[in-house]
Order: sequence, then C-alpha cells, then structure tokens
Amino acid sequence: MPCWYYEKKELQQTPSLKDGISAETEARYRRDGARFIMDAGMKMGLRFDTCATGVVYFHRFYMFHSFKEFHRYVTAACCLFLAGKVEETPKKCKDLVKITRSMLPDAQYAVFGEDPKEEVMTLERILLQTIKFDLMMEHPYAFLLKYAKLIKGDKEKIQKMVQMAWTFINDSLCTTLCLQWEPEIIAVALMYLTSRLNKFEITDWQGKPIGFRGKWYEFLVEDVTLELLEDICHQVLDLYSKPALKGAESPAVSQTLPQPNPEDQSRQTPKTPVSPQVAKRKPVGGKVIFMYCYINLCSQF
Repeated sequence: MPCWYYEKKELQQTPSLKDGISAETEARYRRDGARFIMDAGMKMGLRFDTCATGVVYFHRFYMFHSFKEFHRYVTAACCLFLAGKVEETPKKCKDLVKITRSMLPDAQYAVFGEDPKEEVMTLERILLQTIKFDLMMEHPYAFLLKYAKLIKGDKEKIQKMVQMAWTFINDSLCTTLCLQWEPEIIAVALMYLTSRLNKFEITDWQGKPIGFRGKWYEFLVEDVTLELLEDICHQVLDLYSKPALKGAESPAVSQTLPQPNPEDQSRQTPKTPVSPQVAKRKPVGGKVIFMYCYINLCSQF
C-alpha cells in the first residue's frame, strides 16, 4: 500500500499551489471541505469515525488533484458517500444529495450540475483510483480512549482531559495533520496539549516499568519527542489564532461531532514507532496562545 504521510515541503508543492491557488486559500478550502463532511455526516446520522474517514479521503485526494479541477463540495460529498460504505454505515446517494441541497446556497449547489447524483457517483470512481483503493484506516479517537485508560490519577481530571483532547482531534481534521503523522502520534500529542491546559501532570500509568525515568508519551509511542508534540500542538492551536476570513465560518468543528464514550474501547495499544520527520517550532508553553485557546474551549464543557 502507498505511504500517505508527507514531509512539510511536499505539502507546499500540492497540485493546487502549482495551479496558482495561494496557500491560505488552499487551507481554507480544506477547512471548508472538512466542515462540510462533518456537518452533512451528522445530519445523516453517521458515526464520527465515518465522518473522519471521509475527511482523510478528502485531504488525500487533493494531494493529487487541484481545487481548480474538482470543486471542494462535490469532492467532499463524494468522500462522505464512499466513507459511509467503507465504514459499513452506507447512505443512499439521493439522500446525500438532498442533505447537500439543504446545506448549500444556490450558487454553490450549482457546481453539482444538472444531475448531482451522477456527478457524485462519477467522481467516486476517480476518488477510488486516486487513493489507490486504500480504504481502511484508523483515527486518533480510538487511541485517545485506549491511552486514557492507562493513566492513573483523578478520574474526573482524566475525563476532562479526554473530552478536551477529543475536541482538539475534531478540529485537527481541518488541518493536514492526517497527512503528516500516524493517528496514535496525533492522539498522544493532543493528550499532551490538554494535560498542559488542565495543569494535569501525568506521572503514573498502567504498565509503567519500575525505575522508568522517561515521560508517559515516550512509553506509549516509541521514539516520540517533545519537539514533535510541540509542532503538532502548534498546528492545531493555529486554527484558533487565525483571524476569521470574511464570509467564512469558524475553522473549528468541535461542536459538530459527539464527545467520547469511554466504554467504546477497552483494548490497550502497544507502543508505536514514530515517523522520521520532525519540524522545529517554539514551545507551546506561551501563555497568550494557551489562554486564548483555553477560553474558547471552556464554554463547551
């Protein structure tokens, strides 16, 4: 199967950028597509993992095609349609088209053409070829729940940390993190972020070797570094620090997807090796960005 993880320099050479679309516009189009998939999926009663699968398909698709060539909303609808079948939560294409019609203004819905159903089903074949029929995937949600079960400490604080990390995972789908890092690494990074926000230091966990002097995240994911965690945290926090674009929605999708149910997962996950690339960023301990993010999120809990 192909490798779906890219270096940052590769993410700066996408077909859209080569086609004259600015990096800011491409990032906005990716956010638009991700939000559309989340919103449409929830309106259709699809599970959070189905929606997440659709978003990953969307991001992978535009590593091979330009937003000028395929409109983001048509592609998003197609990705959700395929994800429903892959995750065994299928929905009829006509129902998806009906939901799409209710969500988009006339000008945007017009890109679906005279036969929206045929438009989606035709693009599905292109999508399958583009992602090379590599359909199955894992998401950070499951790893978050599995890792959280290993942590020892105040149960109420752990639950709050999991809820906030779940929110960050939702919003991370609006970024290209799923094209950079494995889901278990994203889960650990966002657990680290929420532990910092909640001032909850993780010092003990199930399976901790006697005399182990490393950090909890080093135990869960082999060779993961603080530098890597900081970079992932910054990419998510950047969503909250960017000024709202005129006529655009908020980048966060955290109010769209449901909160975690700890009973959903019970199996523990072994340590996982980390990918080779690590980008350099300043520490996420800056008080201003943390407080800005924290204030925005507190209202949701």
